[in-house]
Amino acid sequence: MSDIKYSNEQIARAATNIRKQILGIALERGGCYLTQACSSAEIVATLYMDILNIGPSLGNPEAQPFPGVPSPDNMDYPKGSLYNGAHDPDKDRFFVSCCHYASVIYCALAECGRISHSALKKFNVDGWNMEMIGAEHSPGFENTAGSLGQTVSIAAGTAHAYKLKGCTGKIYCMLSDGELEEGQAWECFQAAAFYKLDNFVIYVDVNGQQVEGWTKDVMNIEPMIERMKAFGWEAVEVNGHDIDALKAAAKTPHEGKPLMILCKTSPAQGIPLLEKMIPKHFVTITEADRAEFKKFYDEM
Repeated sequence: MSDIKYSNEQIARAATNIRKQILGIALERGGCYLTQACSSAEIVATLYMDILNIGPSLGNPEAQPFPGVPSPDNMDYPKGSLYNGAHDPDKDRFFVSCCHYASVIYCALAECGRISHSALKKFNVDGWNMEMIGAEHSPGFENTAGSLGQTVSIAAGTAHAYKLKGCTGKIYCMLSDGELEEGQAWECFQAAAFYKLDNFVIYVDVNGQQVEGWTKDVMNIEPMIERMKAFGWEAVEVNGHDIDALKAAAKTPHEGKPLMILCKTSPAQGIPLLEKMIPKHFVTITEADRAEFKKFYDEM
């Protein structure tokens, strides 16, 4: 965990600040992945401010120019993993698979001093590394992410390498529940259990929605606890807005098995005005709704 000891009150305040910052972006730009911020704010804040054992950031605290997709002539770009500290064998690694949660990651990094708050002004501005969809140059991201980017498999492979090398650090990965419909994720789960990767921990934001609507209506993934245990994992379910529960889940005994923590969340948590919109993968704030959301923002 961080050398700085954060209280639950500080973590809760950071989660509120994450939601407010991203609501502000949505108001300024007309839209953002706002429901994901509502559902995952406590998860990401608790990971960065308590659970993860990572060293000081090695990244530039200010937003960095990014000239474009890496090529043989363009490999000298800022690496997102630097913001999670050095890859020392006794330190943890954090892989973010849900790449559309990039704004949440950036805001969490700002809340614990790994990037500056001024860097957030470059969010989704062309030519900068603070992109709306996370990739290997985005602060806090180890790799080009997303379920089709096979982040969970890359994370599991890293966990396997750590065990082979005798490294004591753990490998954490964050998924969203819609990604659990992706076939390669289940191939990863099978392999991780086979290799007894008990240094591998996944936090899943189970907010119940995806781009096409409610997950239960598009492709139901439940019962996840039973399914993961059948695959040879330890699995627990917690309230994803309960900081103590999120902390305790990371300490679940899972010797010889990887661990999945299913965090049940609400995509309108902290911003009840969203209840009338969900399920909503990308929130667009129309002129008709703007005044109401702006008033709520000012009162947060």
